[in-house]
Amino acid sequence: MDFNSNRPIYLQICDEICEKILSEAYAPEDRIPSVREYGAGIGVNPNTVMRSYEKLTLDEIIYNKRGIGYFVSADAKEKVHQQQKKDFLENELPLIIKKMKLLGIDPAEALKEE
Repeated sequence: MDFNSNRPIYLQICDEICEKILSEAYAPEDRIPSVREYGAGIGVNPNTVMRSYEKLTLDEIIYNKRGIGYFVSADAKEKVHQQQKKDFLENELPLIIKKMKLLGIDPAEALKEE
């Protein structure tokens, strides 16, 4: 996993897990790798992964079965989709629109297939 220095690693791990949920690499009720497994797999301290899992648990995207591991919530895909759509519409799209206006790009031109 390549990390972006402008965003905390634990949030990048959350993004990666959410992307896997959206792409259905992790299906509802699937067990995800343990904190140690995930950390070792991407070369990150398990405490960082634990912070990611805690955030995802708080967001009700994953849940913990004590002694067994972490699992994808039944409605995780819908929750991730809603969260990412909201974030895109509120944070990313306004920046794109601003840049398009500065460059004089017509929305129809941007949507045109090449």
